[in-house]
Amino acid sequence: MIHSLREWEEKCFGYADRYVPSCAVHLRKRSRLIRFLASGGTAAFVDLGLLYLFTEWWGFHYLASAILAFIFAFIVSFFLQKFWTFQDDSVDKVHAQVAIYFGVAVFNLLLNTALMYFFVDILGWWYMAGQFVASGLLAIESFFVSRYFIFTKKRVTNEDKQSTLVQK
Repeated sequence: MIHSLREWEEKCFGYADRYVPSCAVHLRKRSRLIRFLASGGTAAFVDLGLLYLFTEWWGFHYLASAILAFIFAFIVSFFLQKFWTFQDDSVDKVHAQVAIYFGVAVFNLLLNTALMYFFVDILGWWYMAGQFVASGLLAIESFFVSRYFIFTKKRVTNEDKQSTLVQK
């Protein structure tokens, strides 16, 4: 699936190169942000869709629905963010990454639940509007945490290169 997403992304950039070359350079520079928004949008669609399904069709309380929907969206989000957005194909540290990502997700779940309670019960908003705003706020925080703390690629320094040469 990730391979298909990468091919689709290149096709889109190819169209941009052909039809709007002045924009193509800027799109490529911001490709990680575009992938993040697409991945996050997909996870948000899963989250909001399941929230609605659980609440309206199956009669769950909106907070229970929000928790269940968040768990499913977490799974979608992790795999899209790791393998597509941040293009981290390593599997050697996936256990640590999923643990950290889960820790952040649990924190976000608690924050999401508190925000939902605030927006719905305190401010009187419709639960879907509350979830939309909460998701937007959490997306901003998640991008920076993912980029700088979870899916970082080890940078090779001159010291690393020299120590490798000395070992050989």
